[in-house]
Amino acid sequence: MADKPAELNGEELHRKLNLETGRLGWPELQRHFARGTVITLSAELDLVEVAASFAQDDNTRVEQWLERGNIWRATDADALRWSSYDPAFWAIVVAPWVLVQEISLH
Repeated sequence: MADKPAELNGEELHRKLNLETGRLGWPELQRHFARGTVITLSAELDLVEVAASFAQDDNTRVEQWLERGNIWRATDADALRWSSYDPAFWAIVVAPWVLVQEISLH
């Protein structure tokens, strides 16, 4: 199929992923957290860029972000914190993962 991420060039993939981003609240994210599929991004990363790296299986880049603490699998501590104030997130699905970035209100 022509629309599979691996078959798109870099620019097409970024454009496709950008259109697939959406805003979620903690209640919508809870079921994904319960399945262990939520990956959290720090504020300085670009959600679409990270999603593209996941979609292209760029393990080197993903490992670098993990090692630097720029991305991490959402933890119970994250869930407790989010439950306390119900933040909003920018999110995108790169199966099986749901990549999220908390929207800063400041």
